[in-house]
Amino acid sequence: MSVKIQTRSVNTDVFNHLLTAGADPLIARLCASRGVQSPAELDDKLAALLPYQTLTNCEAAAGRLADAVERQEKILIVADYDADGATACSVGMSGLAAMGAKVDFLVPNRFEHGYGLTPELAEIAAEQGVDLLITVDNGIASIAGVARAQALGLDVIVTDHHLPADTVPDCIIVNPNQKGCGFQSKSLAGVGVIFYVLMALRAELRRRNYFSDGLKEPNLGDLLDLVALGTVADVVSLDHNNRILVSQGLKRMRSGKMRPGIRALFEVARRDWRKAQPFDIGFALGPRINAAGRLDDMSVGIACLLARDDVEAQELAAQLNNLNIERREIEQSMLQDALNAFPETLPPGQTTLVAYRDDFHQGVVGIVASRLKDRFYRPTIVFAPADNGEVRGSGRSIPNLHLRDALDLVSKRHPNLILKFGGHAMAAGLSILEHNIPAFQTAFEEAVREMVCEDDLSQTFITDGSLKACDITLEQAQNLARHVWGQGFAPPSFTDEFHVVRQQPLGAEGKHKKAWLQKDGCEFEAMFWRCSEDIPEYIRTVYRPVANEWRNNLELQLYIDYWEAA
Repeated sequence: MSVKIQTRSVNTDVFNHLLTAGADPLIARLCASRGVQSPAELDDKLAALLPYQTLTNCEAAAGRLADAVERQEKILIVADYDADGATACSVGMSGLAAMGAKVDFLVPNRFEHGYGLTPELAEIAAEQGVDLLITVDNGIASIAGVARAQALGLDVIVTDHHLPADTVPDCIIVNPNQKGCGFQSKSLAGVGVIFYVLMALRAELRRRNYFSDGLKEPNLGDLLDLVALGTVADVVSLDHNNRILVSQGLKRMRSGKMRPGIRALFEVARRDWRKAQPFDIGFALGPRINAAGRLDDMSVGIACLLARDDVEAQELAAQLNNLNIERREIEQSMLQDALNAFPETLPPGQTTLVAYRDDFHQGVVGIVASRLKDRFYRPTIVFAPADNGEVRGSGRSIPNLHLRDALDLVSKRHPNLILKFGGHAMAAGLSILEHNIPAFQTAFEEAVREMVCEDDLSQTFITDGSLKACDITLEQAQNLARHVWGQGFAPPSFTDEFHVVRQQPLGAEGKHKKAWLQKDGCEFEAMFWRCSEDIPEYIRTVYRPVANEWRNNLELQLYIDYWEAA
C-alpha cells in the first residue's frame, strides 16, 4: 500500500486576521488550514450557537411537544441503539421531564426489532397508550413505521440527522439534512438535533407563561455533557457549531458538573475526567456505551446515563465495561477470520472489500469493517446473518469515497439487490439476501471503481508541516490539548526528519518501541506503537506532540503515527 505525506495549505489572509485578533500563532496557523474564516469561529460560548429558528420544523415540533406537555399526554421516545441514540434519548428524557412532561422511552433491540421506528414498534407504543411518538437519531427512513403509528391514532415527530432518501415520512421532521433546511450546520448529531428541539420547546413554554415557582425553567446547559458525548462518539464533523457544543460539554465534565453515569464511565475506563478530551469520549466512553447496543440491549447504556446516584451508575458502568470486554474478544476473533480470507496484499485494481461468515456477530460488523478499512485502505462492508435469509452489513469508507452514494448507485443499477440502506459519507448500513452476496460484491466493486481514482486509494497523511525544534515543547503540547479537535477538524500532526539516537523495545512481547530522536540539537522522547522492527538511523515521521502523565509527572512525548527511512 503506497503512502503519501502532504501538508495542509494555510490561508494566509485568515492566519493574519486571527493573529491580529490575538490568537496564539500556532493555533492561528492550524485553524487557518482547517477552513476557519474569522476569529468569531474560535469563540466557544453558547451565545455563538446557530439559532434554533433556522432549523426547519424545530418550532413546529416544539409547538406540538408544548401541547403534549400542557395536556399531560403520554410521550414515547424511540431511540437508536448506538451512543448517539443513547445520549439523544437521555437528553430527551431529562429535558422533557424537567419541563414537566409525561415521558418514557423505547429502544429497539438490534436483534429482534431491527433499526428505527418500525410498524411493530408503533403497535407496541399504541398498546401502551402513547399519544405522541418522537424519534431521536432515527426515523428519516421510517415511512412504514410512521404511517402505522398514525393509522393507530398516534402523532409522530421525527428528529434525525441521517441523509434522507427521495421519499420521507409524512409528519413533522426536524433534520438539518432534509430538503430545503437552511440550518448551516449539516453535521449536527442526533443528540444535537433533540437538544435544539428542547431549546425551542423551552422558549415556546416560556411564551405560554407555563413556568412558575412550582416548575422553574430548566437550565439546558446541564445536558451538554450528554451532547458532547454523543457528538464525539458519532464521529460527525466538528464544524464551529459542534465544536461549541463539545467544548462546553467538556468544560462541564472537567469541572465535575456531569451526571453520575458519565463520571462512572470515566472511572471504569480509568480516565481522568478532570482532563477530559474528545479522545476519551471517542475511545473510552463511547465504545462502552456502544457495547450495550452491539451485544445486548441499549437500555443498559441509557439507564447508566440516566442514573440518579453514583452507586447505581457504577453498577451499570461495570456492566457496560464487561460488555465492552466481550465485544473486544468477539471483534478480535472476527477480524482474524476476515483477515484469513484476504491475501496480505490485495490484487492490483481491487477497490473494495466485502466480508461474510455465517458465524459473524451482527453487533460487531461495523468495528471489524473499520479495522479492515484501516488495514487495507479500501471501502469495506462486513455482513452478518440476520433473519429470513437476510444478512445485515455495516460499511466504513475512505475519505474520497461517499459510501452512501456508492450504495445508492448500486441500488439504482440493481433495484432488487439491496433491501434497504442508509448512512453517511464514511459509514453506512444495508440489508441484502444472503445468496446475493456475490452479486452485491461485484456490483459494489464496479460502482466504487467508477467513483475513485488511483490517488484516492493511496493512504495519505495530511499534516500541518514542520515544527521548529523550539516549538516542540511540553507547553505547546498542553496548548494543543486545550482545544477541540476531531472528525472534520483533525487533531494537529506534523512531519519532520529526525536522527534516531537510541531505541528500546517496550511491552511484554516487545510490540512497541521507545526512541530518542534529535532535531536541530534538541532531543525528544518518542513512542512508536505496534512497532517491533529496528528503526533506521534517520527517519521521516508524522507525529503528534503529547503531554504524557506518568506517576504524577508530566513530560513531552512524540507519538509517531507513521515513519519511513529518510
